[in-house]
Amino acid sequence: MSAHTHTRPHPATTGRVDIRLPWWALALPALAFITLLLMILNPADAHAAGSDPAITHMFERVQQAVLHNAR
Repeated sequence: MSAHTHTRPHPATTGRVDIRLPWWALALPALAFITLLLMILNPADAHAAGSDPAITHMFERVQQAVLHNAR
């Protein structure tokens, strides 16, 4: 005679995945993004030797567009 096995009842599923991230998993990428954005928006502080004027012009245009849209 075979013995019956007992299976655990599965908890009710809500159809979504429950993932909990530590606070730094969102804070560090946000901090890096803000730092890079500030570096792009203030190209006068960048002391690059012999930089291409086209790149500098492009950064100035991006800065003007961002500042214009922020008003």
